[in-house]
Amino acid sequence: MLQRLNEAPAAVTVIDRELIRAAGYRDLGRLLRLVPGMQIGQERGNSQWVSYHGMGNDFPSWAQVLVDGRSVYSPGSFGGVDWPGLPVTLDEIERIEVVRGTNSVAYGANAFLGVINVITRHSADATDNKLSASAGSAGIRDVNLELTGAAEPGSVRLNAAVKHDDGFAGLHDGQTFKIASLRADKRIGDNDELMLRLAANSGTRELGYPDSIYGNNAERDSASLNATLHVQWRHTPRPDEEWLLHYYRNQDRTTEEWTAFAPPAFFVPLDRNRSSVRDNLELQHRQALSPVLRSLWGLELRNDEIDSPFLFYGASHQATHLARLFGQLDWGFRPDWNLNASMLAEKFSGDAPHLSPRLFANWQLGPQDTLRFGYARAWLQPSLFERYGDVRAYSSGTLLVQPFLPNPDLRAPRMDSLELGYLSQFQPWNTRLDVRLFNERVTDYITRVSHPEYLAPLLSTTLPSARYENLAAPVALRGLEYQIGSRPAAGTRLLFNHSVIGRHSSDAPTTQLTAPYAASLTWIQEWADRWTSTLTLLRMGPLAGGSGFVPLYQYTSSAYTTLDGRLARAVRVGGTPLELALAATNLGGRHQEIADRSEQFLHGTAPFNQTSPMVWLNVTLQPR
Repeated sequence: MLQRLNEAPAAVTVIDRELIRAAGYRDLGRLLRLVPGMQIGQERGNSQWVSYHGMGNDFPSWAQVLVDGRSVYSPGSFGGVDWPGLPVTLDEIERIEVVRGTNSVAYGANAFLGVINVITRHSADATDNKLSASAGSAGIRDVNLELTGAAEPGSVRLNAAVKHDDGFAGLHDGQTFKIASLRADKRIGDNDELMLRLAANSGTRELGYPDSIYGNNAERDSASLNATLHVQWRHTPRPDEEWLLHYYRNQDRTTEEWTAFAPPAFFVPLDRNRSSVRDNLELQHRQALSPVLRSLWGLELRNDEIDSPFLFYGASHQATHLARLFGQLDWGFRPDWNLNASMLAEKFSGDAPHLSPRLFANWQLGPQDTLRFGYARAWLQPSLFERYGDVRAYSSGTLLVQPFLPNPDLRAPRMDSLELGYLSQFQPWNTRLDVRLFNERVTDYITRVSHPEYLAPLLSTTLPSARYENLAAPVALRGLEYQIGSRPAAGTRLLFNHSVIGRHSSDAPTTQLTAPYAASLTWIQEWADRWTSTLTLLRMGPLAGGSGFVPLYQYTSSAYTTLDGRLARAVRVGGTPLELALAATNLGGRHQEIADRSEQFLHGTAPFNQTSPMVWLNVTLQPR
């Protein structure tokens, strides 16, 4: 059941298929930079630090990330998202809906500050096969294939891709990933439809630096495999009622091993080998109780497990369970007023139950103007690694370092949000304006705290131990973000995003985890003779992402400006559609986005790990 944007109890940005194609990006994280409030950086070419309003640790998990309603957070990714390892290709995405603001009731655990919902195309929507290939600087070699088939009452689509590049200049950050995704849809009668999605991503990436302390982050290769099974049943007994039942299973496995050296003669085997699995079952029921009253309720059960002897010393197998019950009412009590009341109750194993109320009102000031305001509360469950991570390095029975100490008493952070939004459509230039004012207050924020007084490890004075703890003082984010989209003429599309955030906390390093401002301007133009172009100018304020291996060292990357572009022409070869496109990212020069703090500690204040431009030529063939 679709909902109009001016009736939604949240600010929503939609990255549609037109924008995905026009941008020409090679990864999902780059696309999300076109959303107001998103703060994204790359410590290296094969990693993405993706957050909404910053914050988070080295593996941000403050915004829920879904693919067709399936959460892609993984205990094997330290509670975050392995963005390059996601088993989804850009070609199969229909749209990306980004809910800017907490919405745990509708989207579940981790929807603490927002939601990124990736929606793939129905397999019946594509009737043509497609092949594309890219080659360019930094060793870029990509191939994408799409095959489709349909026979009443079902359809199927296969997407496969190979992605390779050598990363940024001067860094050990090359990557090669192979992705395969199969989606099948089958209609059973007039009221029922089944969807099956099988997907996998297998890849290798280069990590580390040649001069890290004792080789604790030495150069090495990492191999990963991520796979998913997703089954969904949709039952629509009436046009105004829908039942949705879906089950998914995510599995991932990572192999990452290397050897460190500590004087005088300690050779220390290190690894971050791990495997994890998530099983999830969810039921939803939506119904229009009357012309002005709609309801949604549902329940969800989840089990997460991870095995990693090195990351969880002495207790290599860790597990957690989730039970969630939610409901909401949407009441149009007047033609120009809409009220949304929601409640979520969730219970994680070992924790007390949490309640998350939400109340929003939408006031239609006129046919094209909507005012939205409301309050919401959300909880963020600590990851298994934050609570139970216990990393120890031994040599010949001697404990050398213990960089991560467990903290089983870690409390779940709580966020209380007040929001005022304005949505308007202007006739001049066919312009749409979306404004959001927010006040987000977080208590029990989780941060990594150094414990130099813990002297048990032999090298504790050089590499002190640390653990995740709750910050005693609250953290508040207050600000304004807005998006302006317009089509001033046929074939012209403009998008402007801007966010300004005031950061308030007695803990100064925490405030640096959010950039005070960010902006982007995108111009898409269709020219004569089937030429098209896209230019995107990105500006990001100073940002200190993550905590790093050396928690006492504070470092903030400077503000930067960069330019992305794409120029394409559609032609026909023997009646077959063909598109040639030249694309580039980071044309504004080398800059640092996210620092590796332990490495930066060795190199002083001058930015060490910097991005570099990437330019590539793409050829797309779409035979019938």
